[in-house]
Amino acid sequence: MNSHPHPTKKSAFTLMETVIAIGVIAVLVTGFIAVFAPAVDGIRRSISIEEANRLASTLERELVTLRQGQQPTGAATGFEKAFEWIRDSDQAGQALLIYQYRGVIGSNREDETPRPYTQTGGVAGRDFITVPMVRRKSDARINEDLAALEGRAFVVRCVQLVKDSNGNLVRGTAGSILNSGANGSAAAAARNYDDAVLAFSAEFFNLPNRDPQFLSGAGFDRFFNERTNRPMFTRNLAVRR
Repeated sequence: MNSHPHPTKKSAFTLMETVIAIGVIAVLVTGFIAVFAPAVDGIRRSISIEEANRLASTLERELVTLRQGQQPTGAATGFEKAFEWIRDSDQAGQALLIYQYRGVIGSNREDETPRPYTQTGGVAGRDFITVPMVRRKSDARINEDLAALEGRAFVVRCVQLVKDSNGNLVRGTAGSILNSGANGSAAAAARNYDDAVLAFSAEFFNLPNRDPQFLSGAGFDRFFNERTNRPMFTRNLAVRR
């Protein structure tokens, strides 16, 4: 008796089954994003806040440190530099940037800061050190530093803290520093400021782009003027004469 094997039936997805499968996967992916994206954003924000918090003391220190090419014309003290930097940080052209960069060990520039370490790889402590730094956007060295950036970079806007009628410290007016006397007159310069301490609120914002063309172009100005109204992190600080 001759036996003829029946042809084997091949199993395959129909077009309709494929479409349904894609739809199910799309729903699952959308649900995954909806559930976990806020958590990821929250983690990123927490990391940024931690970095900004660590750099707050750097801001206080650098504001009163006189470096070649940084201090205002005729400034003889760190307080005079800090006065101007705090007052003018409300201007896009004089915005303060704070960050950490990799610096070459034992090789300093004219302002006594380490030259940026821009090579790939390297070992911290042997080939480079991590240097916290604050510079004005107008400082030409900032592009060199950002080429060796370590972590995030932040824009900082400073506003003087003044006392209200109840003696509580509140935000003053951006771009202006007032005397603490009864008249509360504006101080045009550090020598006209009648107190030994200048308290201020430092507002931190993530720098969205570290490209030199962004910093020097209209993109940074738009970011500074339109997107720096809700700080990511705020710290109250003070500088002394």
